[in-house]
Amino acid sequence: MTMSCLVVRKKSCEGNWRATSGSRRRSTETYFLKYGAFWILSFGLIVGMKWFLWFDKIHYIIVCVGLSLPLLLQPVLAPGKESDVPLWSRYSFKANVWIAIFSFIGNYWYTHYFYSVLKAQYTFPSWDFNGVPIAMFFATHFYFTFYHALSNMVIRKIVTRYEYTNTRTLFLATVIVLMSYITAYMETLTISGFTCYKFQDRGMVYALGSAFYGIYFIVSFPMFYRFHERKTLWNAIVESLATGMMVLLLLDFVRVCVVGEDLSIRLLRPCKSDASLTCAPFTGQYC
Repeated sequence: MTMSCLVVRKKSCEGNWRATSGSRRRSTETYFLKYGAFWILSFGLIVGMKWFLWFDKIHYIIVCVGLSLPLLLQPVLAPGKESDVPLWSRYSFKANVWIAIFSFIGNYWYTHYFYSVLKAQYTFPSWDFNGVPIAMFFATHFYFTFYHALSNMVIRKIVTRYEYTNTRTLFLATVIVLMSYITAYMETLTISGFTCYKFQDRGMVYALGSAFYGIYFIVSFPMFYRFHERKTLWNAIVESLATGMMVLLLLDFVRVCVVGEDLSIRLLRPCKSDASLTCAPFTGQYC
């Protein structure tokens, strides 16, 4: 008997994938998902057609900033049903702030764990901030809005379909862990064609790296779900920072207690000092 058979269903309720009809949360999640189809297609073409091989620093900025702007500017320029609500009170704005802060922390801090633990390297030409390509700060934003809109749907379905019991809590936690690993694994798999993101051992990255990356979402998926419309902009800032700290601690526990690897934080990527490490066709030029 599977765990899902042990949880108690609510009477006359099939559960809901989507937020309440007409709610601001539903509109925001719908926009995140619909826009997700566009940027996924765009990235699929860039990687699949190998267009990135000819990208220089400005191209990466144009693509990543350009793809993030429809999300970042939507609460301001196209708020839809929230047009009569002050900007700082719009759920779409608060949700973007939540994701933007978490994305920033992920790039600024967590990327160095990938450098140290998984021996990862970004080898494409880019302007950097704290040893991380600036373009990645923006790319992460549109990735994470899509991931968290999807995770909200799955969590909502379970929460609204089953009675609150210890079994449901265990079932929900199991689903979140599986969903986190699958999300991390699928991203790792789909960007495998991006040859300017290198690993010392790609096989290890698919297994250990996906579990390591999945730690982000084990924390962030339930934390973002609990961020509802009635919460304030200050709540968004504090809760996203708290989520970032929890993930940082978990990553560091894994680094210290499981992997046993020193953490090295460098301001310059290796290809900034060794031009032979820059990916083709810019090999021989400092990235």
